[in-house]
Amino acid sequence: MKMPDPMGNEAQLTVYVDADHARDQVTRRSVTGIILLVNNTPLIWISKRQKTVESSTYGSELVAARIAIDLIIEMHYKFRMLGIHLEKQTVMVGDNMSVVLNTTIPSSSLKKKHLACSYHRVREAIAGKFVVFGHIDSVMNLADIGTKPLSTLIFHKLIGPYLFR
Repeated sequence: MKMPDPMGNEAQLTVYVDADHARDQVTRRSVTGIILLVNNTPLIWISKRQKTVESSTYGSELVAARIAIDLIIEMHYKFRMLGIHLEKQTVMVGDNMSVVLNTTIPSSSLKKKHLACSYHRVREAIAGKFVVFGHIDSVMNLADIGTKPLSTLIFHKLIGPYLFR
């Protein structure tokens, strides 16, 4: 299948990712929250219970990062097939410093073998230079609206710049 030539200005993808560890009190599964912005406009928002039970916040945040990487790859393909020109690197931000550091520093190692698939998927995307993974304060993480109950004040502070322009 021939892909169309990309046209127009470059579009920028930005992804906010978060997880709420053991949010579901019955199954103890975590909830993943992902918000994907195209040129600072929300396009996709996901709030979904994870398929596995993780023993730590680190594990649930790493699984959420892997889900976000899969979404980024999917969106790059869709936009490319639609002839939309994307910037080469997608910015992904999360509020767990351990996950960000462990996946972005090449000399770091994984000590939890059951997370190897998620870990290597995120590391591969960063090493391939199509994702830049950075840290953001939890109070500024837009993905929090999909993972935890927020006060009205915090909720409106997070969504205000995107919904009421």
